Amino acid sequence: MDIEKHLILTGSSETSWKDAITSTIEEASKSIDYLSGITVLKQYAKISGNKIGEYYVDLDISFVIDKDRKN
Repeated sequence: MDIEKHLILTGSSETSWKDAITSTIEEASKSIDYLSGITVLKQYAKISGNKIGEYYVDLDISFVIDKDRKN
C-alpha cells in the first residue's frame, strides 16, 4: 500500500491559470520526488487597470512516501 503526503502550494503566472499550474508543478518537482497528483483548490487573479495582471492558483499536490528510503 502506498502512503501519500499532501502539500498546499500557491503558484502564479502573468500568462494564464494553466501556466500557473504547470509552472508550480515543474518547480515542485525539482525538490519533491514521486509526485502523484494535484487538485486545483482555488483560482484567482489580480486586476491591473482593466485586465488581469497576474493569475494565481492554490494546489493540493500529493506525493508518494518512499518506504525504502534510508535515513
